[in-house]
Amino acid sequence: MNNVGGTSEYIAFIDECGDHTLELIDKDFPLFLLATTVIRRADYAKQVIPAIGQLKLKYWVHEGVNLHSRDIRKAKGPYGFLQVPEMRTAFMNELSDLMMSLPYTLFVSAVRKDHHKNRYGARAVNPYDLVLEFTLERLMHFVESTGVQELPFVAEARGRKEDNTLERCFYRFMSEGTDYIHASRFRQVRCSLVFRNKFDNIAGIQLADLCAHPCARYVL
Repeated sequence: MNNVGGTSEYIAFIDECGDHTLELIDKDFPLFLLATTVIRRADYAKQVIPAIGQLKLKYWVHEGVNLHSRDIRKAKGPYGFLQVPEMRTAFMNELSDLMMSLPYTLFVSAVRKDHHKNRYGARAVNPYDLVLEFTLERLMHFVESTGVQELPFVAEARGRKEDNTLERCFYRFMSEGTDYIHASRFRQVRCSLVFRNKFDNIAGIQLADLCAHPCARYVL
């Protein structure tokens, strides 16, 4: 499974923001969001990975630092130097310029959990299932418009239970379709889903992570 998609034209990377539980909803952040970056494989190899590596090597002695939105905002761990205003301004400006210049297509789906729960009550669909459904529907329009026949997905591992839940949901949509996209259309595209740990330092996942929180704040 891990080798499926080795010759695909594009790769999709998934990351999330917020939690998807409906039992306890944070009144200050009542949102669950899924960010997916779709990147042409050639661009990923020649532009995205080198550019992110160059940024890291400007601020650290190695490229092993993981670009993690929460740690950046909190100036935690390797980002402790961001507590210095001048350093924070310089780093954030460079990071913003990088995010604007890199070649990727961003898909964002979000659910206001409080509104969702108030509207549907006990019938409310799990927010993760819902945003994944929205995302895959819009990705289907993308692959059909570009003629893509294969699209591997790479997601950050969250734990065996969470990963198994996402995997089941992903392949269910791929085999059964949704209310708006018939299963036959999904079956025209070969899609795989693999999980990688944060410490694997996957540039595409870090890119999705960096997109997720600003998009969530914008929605809120």
